[in-house]
Amino acid sequence: MIQRRSGRAAALFIAPSFIPLLAFFVLPMVAAAVLSFTSWDLLTPPTWIGFGNFKQLIHDKEFLHSLINTLVFIAGYLPIVYILGLSAALALNRKFRGSGALRGIYFLPVITSWVIVALLWKWILNPNGGLMNSALHVIGIQGPGWWTSKDWSMVSVIIPSAWKDLGYVMLLLLAGLQSIPPEYQEAAAIDGASKRQILFKITLPLLTPATFFVLVISLINNFQVFDQIWVMTAGGPEGSTNVVVGEIVRNSFDYGHMGYASALSMVLFLIIMVITGIQLRLQKRWVNYE
Repeated sequence: MIQRRSGRAAALFIAPSFIPLLAFFVLPMVAAAVLSFTSWDLLTPPTWIGFGNFKQLIHDKEFLHSLINTLVFIAGYLPIVYILGLSAALALNRKFRGSGALRGIYFLPVITSWVIVALLWKWILNPNGGLMNSALHVIGIQGPGWWTSKDWSMVSVIIPSAWKDLGYVMLLLLAGLQSIPPEYQEAAAIDGASKRQILFKITLPLLTPATFFVLVISLINNFQVFDQIWVMTAGGPEGSTNVVVGEIVRNSFDYGHMGYASALSMVLFLIIMVITGIQLRLQKRWVNYE
């Protein structure tokens, strides 16, 4: 009887968080999985077509192009945000006046709306009178076309993405740095190790759990990159910044191919799941938990 009451009490406390999870995450995922096997234009009832959407997806050059663009974005974003985040974490991992305020300033972009950040950087990187090109003009450099240029559009999206997430990565790595016992670094310094040796031989290896978490979260989030691209470039110019989620949105609401868009969503989900699984399997080879 006591166990039943405890179970009911636990269920009562869990319900406020479980019900929204079920309504807004689990059920939509199940619905998307079912719709991926149908043809649905949002106007007429769905028609069951089996694996027809997935067969079409294999030959879809637009999807392949969007997947490549997503991988290019990740390849450019991850090194920048990690190196800058680590540099900021190392700099702020010391006690000095104003360190707390600086941490808060670094984190401000993280809690700022993506629409605001994207519009701000779209103005900064405006090729005609934008802040960046105006600054380059002062030192005699002709600025590029940034988000209006096919060659520079992806760079134009990567820069604000790394800038916005810098504070989040910094905070995670800073927490990792502060969990490292200082005795290790002090013992190495006494033994004559240089600051460079301490960083690469002690600090970074002991920071691998935080690094692993940053990599996993960043990959999951950035395979779903959309907001900043939609606001800054809408996937252009000439599809140079069209990513997988953008392709899903277009097929859903521009073309009315809801079933096909659901299939794209399922493929993206499987890609993220497989890559995350590989990371979890490989962590034993390079992540140090002691």
